Amino acid sequence: MADQQAEAQAAQFGELRDEKKSGGEKDIDFLLDIPLDVSVELGRTRMLIKDLLQLGQGSVVELEKLAGEPMEILVNNKLVARGEVVVVNEKFGVRLTDIISPVERIRQLK
Repeated sequence: MADQQAEAQAAQFGELRDEKKSGGEKDIDFLLDIPLDVSVELGRTRMLIKDLLQLGQGSVVELEKLAGEPMEILVNNKLVARGEVVVVNEKFGVRLTDIISPVERIRQLK
């Protein structure tokens, strides 16, 4: 094996071109296929393990939010909007009622 020499070849790359879209549009097409986790939070609560183990079919878990309060829409666990429950074709959905401002979203990243 020591006799065999690996042959190195020069890498070949295609020509780089500056392809700017007219009208000042930003090319964000490469971001459109990135999957994100979107969740809608109805509310939260804290429970002791013993209380959790006693839950059964028909049990009611009280949440911190009041009925009728807007639900929070999270993208990758970051708040981006608030909305209300709707029914569409016999499935639950959420209608966005308030979009979090870009400034507020940036504050959440810190």
